[in-house]
Amino acid sequence: MSEEITRQIRVYGIVQGVGFRPTVSRHAAARGIHGNVCNKGPYVEIYAQGPEEAVSGFISDIENRPPKRAAILKINVENIENSERYTQFDIIESEKTKGEIFVSPDIAICEECKEEMFDPKNRRYLHPFINCTCCGPRLTILDSLPYDRERTSMKEFPMCPDCAKEYNAPATRRYDAQPVCCNECGPEVYLIGREERGREAITYARKTIAEGGIVAIKGIGGFHLCCDASNETAVRKLRQLKRRPMKPFAVMAKNLEAVRKECEVSAEQTRILAGHQKPILLLDKKKEAKILCPSVAPGNPKVGVMLPYAPVQLLIFTYDDGIEMPEFLVMTSGNTSGAPICRDDQEAEAELSGFCDCMLSHDRKIRIRADDSVMDFYEDRPYMIRRSRGYAPLPFMVSTPYRGQVLAIGGELKNSFCIGVDNRFYPSPYVGDLEDLRTVKALRETVGRMETLLEVEPEIVCCDMHPKYNSVMVAEELGLPVVKVQHHYAHILSCMAENDCAEQVIGVSFDGTGYGTDGTIWGGEILLSDLDGFTRVGSVMPFLQVGGDASSKEGWRIAVSLIYGMTGDRKKAAEITEKLELCTKQEANVQFTMADRKINAVISTSAGRLFDGVSAMLGIRRKSTFEGEASMALEFAAEEYRETMLEKSKQQIQETEKYGYDKEDTDTLSRNENLSETEEIKRMDDKLISAGDRLLLNTESLIKEILNRQLNGEDPGKLAYFFHRELACQITAACVKIRELSGCNKAALSGGVFQNRLLLELTDHMLLEQGFEVLKHQLLPPNDGGIALGQAVYAMAYLEKSIETKTI
Repeated sequence: MSEEITRQIRVYGIVQGVGFRPTVSRHAAARGIHGNVCNKGPYVEIYAQGPEEAVSGFISDIENRPPKRAAILKINVENIENSERYTQFDIIESEKTKGEIFVSPDIAICEECKEEMFDPKNRRYLHPFINCTCCGPRLTILDSLPYDRERTSMKEFPMCPDCAKEYNAPATRRYDAQPVCCNECGPEVYLIGREERGREAITYARKTIAEGGIVAIKGIGGFHLCCDASNETAVRKLRQLKRRPMKPFAVMAKNLEAVRKECEVSAEQTRILAGHQKPILLLDKKKEAKILCPSVAPGNPKVGVMLPYAPVQLLIFTYDDGIEMPEFLVMTSGNTSGAPICRDDQEAEAELSGFCDCMLSHDRKIRIRADDSVMDFYEDRPYMIRRSRGYAPLPFMVSTPYRGQVLAIGGELKNSFCIGVDNRFYPSPYVGDLEDLRTVKALRETVGRMETLLEVEPEIVCCDMHPKYNSVMVAEELGLPVVKVQHHYAHILSCMAENDCAEQVIGVSFDGTGYGTDGTIWGGEILLSDLDGFTRVGSVMPFLQVGGDASSKEGWRIAVSLIYGMTGDRKKAAEITEKLELCTKQEANVQFTMADRKINAVISTSAGRLFDGVSAMLGIRRKSTFEGEASMALEFAAEEYRETMLEKSKQQIQETEKYGYDKEDTDTLSRNENLSETEEIKRMDDKLISAGDRLLLNTESLIKEILNRQLNGEDPGKLAYFFHRELACQITAACVKIRELSGCNKAALSGGVFQNRLLLELTDHMLLEQGFEVLKHQLLPPNDGGIALGQAVYAMAYLEKSIETKTI
């Protein structure tokens, strides 16, 4: 008999709440290993005793055959000399240990539980809270670690004898499954303000939806508002009640077969759609699609689709009450505009009761809100738009060996924050727009909960530079040293961190607005960046943004401002404005006067506003009812045009649409008054202008060219595509010039404008053709929902430098 050895094994990663200990126990039994396994909080610790060959095989089993939902980040193995003798393999109680902590996100219902739920012979038949070691709520019910029932909101539901038996038996699928329960002992669904509970409540909700009504439904991370997605009247009513005239609604499909009827779905999209995270995927609608009504996503070639991930959602589609349900349901976040998603009955009654016919709730408390994650695809790879349920708070890890603890508050819009611990950075679930004080309150609370879960006491807090942001106020009231980082630099740092890049990059940071270091509004920036700081080496041509906050929603104001700035002549600008039907004569005159007197007018390089202005000029969308609407419409028009040109080669398209910025019939530009006197303007070529310390993308000439062509009656879709392509050309030309000066060959693309897949593709491909290495986002949003990671990395680097110089 071979000599026995003893190994101590520590497994780090998502090893809590995924059935890791019972899986280890089963591997031990199969290999004849004695010892024990214990949850330490940051890791699982295993003592394995047996013949060397058996122990090696056991370690291999752990590494290669972990539970389905586990994510092993590292395994440490140490030899134990003179170990005690073990006579069996035990699972021992969790212990509290400080160290590297990985909190599991919420996990969608697994196939085994789904099968049991619809089996009339199973004791959990139609149970709205069925779960096992492989699925169910995690982050949203968690009070603290280690992940045990007494530290979750399930502690209020004592297990019945049958559930307790499964919970304590290593051979079962529910061994050590903290949310385990059944119809006898678990939470209960009910209708708020009505008598119906359990079965009657679900049937009433289903009947309401089937008859064209609207129902608020409490899920894992908060409430949804739900109606029949094929019923135009119901969807339009929900739009009117929510005051959301155009912004697309997400839909939940009964199953994959339903999705395939309406949408184009690749193999990779299918894998994620049906996987255990189940985000909303932005899918292209099929041309022959007929089920979804037009008001689900008006004028949008895509639709946001997800599959049911909570048992109660499956029961809304399928139940034994004889009610026929639609294959698609609108499933939009249950909140009023600007507020965080509702998570309890009190919030639902206060905010949602006016939007719906009934509210289906339950008595399992939600500790941390988690809105649905939203994901687009770029070149058949995930491209995250909103990172929340299913993904948060999985950390991003960088190779730089930082030491310290930091908090980054994140952006003002699309807020999520980030906690940094050494080289691990934990982005929070999506919080929302901080313009609403309810969201500010939710931010403060969620920060506190996440700090508790991760056992963090931040040494510094990082925020934006804008003096009037609520996010800055939250940061400053924490009583910690505050470090501020420029908005667009934070975007680039977030892209660098996601790609684990610590080297210098040429950062292309394009979005709506951010507070610049010079006090002006930035938004179309090229920043030579590293972890120590940045140099603003390029931007779009500065223009006068007239109208304050209104200009971000009314692109016609940007268009009028650009036209007036380009012509320098009130009469001529008024003629063009009238011809394009941008606004009334009176509105135009008010805009001109505000520009002349610099009333509510700021110098801006906002790329997002340029998209809005061009969209208005081309008559595609003059106003936006939600952020990005006009820009999205411009993108869709450009993509539609490109689709019609597929029979031509790209070369032919380019040959017939050469630059014409200085054609004979183009009027001479007036001097751009938005450049300082010290900035010597020097035309480098059609695409670039040198202005003092930075390159300017020649966006003014590009827009003037588009304006002339529009006035000459050219196809707006063609001009929309022309704008996208030429802007990508200008970005690429600037990066090439900056590379000549700096030697930097890495480009990073970030900012909300790069949610635009067409601009992303054109810029990415042009840069690759020029030999650049291009960093892009994948599982972190390019928009403001991702900047907290960049802030946190900046804070960690700042902390390290400060400790070295003892300045903090």
